[in-house]
Amino acid sequence: MTVTVVSSATKEVKIGFDQPFCMIGERINPTGRKALAAEMKAGDYARVESDALAQVAAGAHMLDVNAGIPLADEPAILAECVQLVQSLTNVPLSIDSSIVAALESGLAVYQGKALVNSVTGEEERMEQVLPLVKKYGAAVVAISNDETGISEDPNVRFDVARKIVERAADYGIPAEDVVVDPLVMPIGALNDSGRQVMHILKRLRNELKVNSTCGASNVSFGLPNRNGLNAAFLTMAIGAGMTSAITSPLHGEVMAAVMGADVMMGHDPDCLRWIARYRDPLGEGLSGIREGRRRGRRRAAGG
Repeated sequence: MTVTVVSSATKEVKIGFDQPFCMIGERINPTGRKALAAEMKAGDYARVESDALAQVAAGAHMLDVNAGIPLADEPAILAECVQLVQSLTNVPLSIDSSIVAALESGLAVYQGKALVNSVTGEEERMEQVLPLVKKYGAAVVAISNDETGISEDPNVRFDVARKIVERAADYGIPAEDVVVDPLVMPIGALNDSGRQVMHILKRLRNELKVNSTCGASNVSFGLPNRNGLNAAFLTMAIGAGMTSAITSPLHGEVMAAVMGADVMMGHDPDCLRWIARYRDPLGEGLSGIREGRRRGRRRAAGG
């Protein structure tokens, strides 16, 4: 099965169909966070530090780093944030920008193999971003829209994803280094968006055989109890073939959904990570599971 390998200077993370789901922490992003945007623009990265450490402590396997602030020097800020976060934690990073110069500034200082977020199916964007991905030996997020916009037809979005994978190959970037974002639309505005994503994910897994990711919280935009919806979406998406997501690990419902899905998919051998996170203080859950296994073996032997 396809495995996408990303790394920091000292730690490697594998994204794949037979791997535990990869949680990419979303919070180092000033979009919609006025206080963070103002601080980052002024060179104050205290909140970036605390967000990085909190997300890793909560279970993030990677961190997304974005410095998209209007009228700010995004290339310089992104490079500074990448260096800062790498000095605080050893998890790999997703370097996130719509500005090519900012992507290159982040890649130039990055230690390890980064995930570039992102490239679309627009010809100009592919011609700008894919050479950078190849130059720095990175992996890349492929967003399935192009010059025509975001199609409501999931088959069109799949075709855009296939085009990016094929174009990446022309630049010497293997399919395992392309992680497709099928584009999750707010389900409150487009009631069919959940089924659309599941359809694309199955095709990405079975036909293109590439890994996938998304901005998971988009699905619940504008609705109450967003974490509950995000958790339901992620569980279903993992079952359909999604292998990573950019989301917040700070919400208990979301983490429980992802870790529970790993158990159900057979990606948490002996449920050890689930037990370690959720067992009761006296360890009764673990002893009960062991006793249940012993009984199961006795029944099997006696049957």
